[in-house]
Amino acid sequence: MATVLATPGVYIEEKSAFASSVVPVGTAIPIFLGYTQKAARGTKSLKNVPTRISSFAEFEQFFGGAPTVKFEISEDASKVNGYKLTADASTRYLLHSSVKFFYSNGGADCYVLSVGDYGSGVNAKDFNDEGTGSGLPQVLKYNEPTLLVIPEAILLSKAECFSLQQAMLSHCGYATKSRFAILDVYDGAKERTNGDDDVINQFREGVGSNFLQWGAAYYPFVQTTIVSSGDVNFTNISNATDLIEILSKDVNADLEAGRINEARANAIKDELAKIETASTKEEVSSLQATLKVVSAKLNSILSDISESLNLLPASPAMAGVYTMVDSSVNVAKAPANLSLGSVISPSVQITSETQEELNLPLNGKAINAIRTFQGKGVLVWGARTLDGNSQDWRYISVRRTMTFLEQSIKAAAEGFVFEPNNSTTWSTLKATVTNFLANQWQSGILAGQSTDDAFSVEIGLGTTMTPNDILDGLMKMTIKVAIVRPAEFIVITFEQQQQKS
Repeated sequence: MATVLATPGVYIEEKSAFASSVVPVGTAIPIFLGYTQKAARGTKSLKNVPTRISSFAEFEQFFGGAPTVKFEISEDASKVNGYKLTADASTRYLLHSSVKFFYSNGGADCYVLSVGDYGSGVNAKDFNDEGTGSGLPQVLKYNEPTLLVIPEAILLSKAECFSLQQAMLSHCGYATKSRFAILDVYDGAKERTNGDDDVINQFREGVGSNFLQWGAAYYPFVQTTIVSSGDVNFTNISNATDLIEILSKDVNADLEAGRINEARANAIKDELAKIETASTKEEVSSLQATLKVVSAKLNSILSDISESLNLLPASPAMAGVYTMVDSSVNVAKAPANLSLGSVISPSVQITSETQEELNLPLNGKAINAIRTFQGKGVLVWGARTLDGNSQDWRYISVRRTMTFLEQSIKAAAEGFVFEPNNSTTWSTLKATVTNFLANQWQSGILAGQSTDDAFSVEIGLGTTMTPNDILDGLMKMTIKVAIVRPAEFIVITFEQQQQKS
């Protein structure tokens, strides 16, 4: 009813001249799950609390530094260097290096969920436990993250890794329908064998067949420069006595060969003996500087440790690439044919011939390759989801673009809940969505020479709704969009023509 005016006077009534607008949702805000040194903001615990950060410095402020990965050294005459290094799995964690890797590849704002500290190794339940609400159940409470990354999944057993990756796909495609999972191939540092133990075949079987359009996988792991030489020292060796013995034998060999005299040999051994007693940060730093000068063997050992720590899965880097592409171009740009930062080389060299089956397998589970090209560096050479046989959802950019459109329009449509289900509301909602899609077409996300070619919006009685729908409180709107697809295969035809003059 109109307002009844009872008092004489002048009244002003303002009316909205413009339709409501759709606010575009974020498209590349990853959430990383993993173990951290700590998880606290002041006195408040951040364990199992998704926390937004905007820089690597902020990550270290809330979640601490890198883990000290322990290695056991032993003599091995079969190896050229004469020793063998074995990492202690209970001390190996990846999240710190992964977040640094993310920011080295164009990363921006992201979320971090710490599932625990550097204690007794990784545990599958920490990542996804409905009983305690640890891990993935906590992520359901937050709407903003659009990418799901768990680099430490590869540290679990094979069966636990595949189970967690299936849960990631289900989380994205069933529980939320607003996220995209970036997966790594288990044992992705190994060469393919094309047998029963083939890492790609095992991954394809292990990841299952559900919600494949909601994730993409990358192979192989990459050798990086994330862990610097200054981050590694002799304290990474757990059995100091054996280390001293190996290094002392190297000194004796130099003495027998006449490369050093007895006085220098004894001086070096005196320094080596201090390895067992050095405890403070200052003592370790001083002794490390001395030993690096006098012991070539120790330098070799530390180099091998650094190389082992720098072998990382590609998923965190790809999260950075997705972020960079979305911010510099748009979500419709395929995150491929781009170089990776802080990467020396892939752990496995892939050629065009070996990539054929990765990209076009019979089961459709495409694996995106990371390859080295002469003069170009290390490039991401694939842009497919795991649902490669689907014409609708074959490409990462198509799946993520549709998610972006759906979630943006969904958020805007929530403002019309409980509005009258009549033509006035229909026209307002249609105008709102039409304006939004027109803007997306102008930005290059939708294909077509005109807006009529790019999209259509239908809503109304007799078109999308029946009288019973209105009685049931249903307002139905149908939207069709033409999303741009990447040019994955470019065919250029040459033929000769007859001379004309």
